[in-house]
Amino acid sequence: MSVDSSASNAQTVLITGATDGLGKATAILLAERGYRVFAAGRSAEKRAQLDTLARERKLALETLELNVEDDGSVQRGLANVLAKSAAIDVLINNAGVNFTATVEDLSMEDWRRQFEINVFGVLRVTKAVLPHMREKKRGRILMMSSVSGFLTPPTQGAYSGSKHALEGISNALRLELYPFGIQVVLIQPGYIVTGIQKASAELSRPYFENMKSSPYAALYERFSRSVNASRAKSKSTPEDCARVVLRAMEAASPKPRYGVTGLAFVAKWLKRLLSDRAADAVFRRRFGITREA
Repeated sequence: MSVDSSASNAQTVLITGATDGLGKATAILLAERGYRVFAAGRSAEKRAQLDTLARERKLALETLELNVEDDGSVQRGLANVLAKSAAIDVLINNAGVNFTATVEDLSMEDWRRQFEINVFGVLRVTKAVLPHMREKKRGRILMMSSVSGFLTPPTQGAYSGSKHALEGISNALRLELYPFGIQVVLIQPGYIVTGIQKASAELSRPYFENMKSSPYAALYERFSRSVNASRAKSKSTPEDCARVVLRAMEAASPKPRYGVTGLAFVAKWLKRLLSDRAADAVFRRRFGITREA
């Protein structure tokens, strides 16, 4: 489905996790371009702030409460949208979290939460929207993946695993939905400073507070230094990602994947050119991973 910007005011977009970071930037940009945007999120405070901004700028943007972890919340949110719009033309699955810890240290409870939001939450919303798109014989679904969807640094096993799962699900959906005129696109950002880093630090705090008792203490310290260095160097913004999302939405024949940031471009080529052994060596050097004496 090509979204013609000249008729974009007839297009309805539902975005999950849209009250902060990449989702918020995307919601604002699309509304500025004339799309009718439903920005979903859990935080009442953040929804109120976005609603105020929309009123001030006179944007066709409204927020709705939607928790991707809850079947009832998803169904209520979808009913809310469809009561106000004839269809959902574009779904942007953006909601996600990041638990940072080694595979061994991360509790099973946190493993389940990671996948509940980043994988099952995406499935919950997508499965709810698909019957309506199939009935219309058109639609576009954008999945917010990550460079971590094809490369996995240490301490990112849970987050990267969830994004790898999202990539596999999207690959299947592209084929399964082709007969119905529904296109599935992956967006793969590199490092962009948003609220997810602060949220990740809070979710992962127990592991870093107790890292002295972990056999991976040195790795946690190096990872923290790496994150701080990436933050200092990062020049990409959520608005940069939003513009890529818009391009993927409006392309007559969208690519299966769109990278965002220079890191995404470099990482993509490294993945193609390097063997797994060579890629491991790069990560070991970056994080100072050596065999214990």
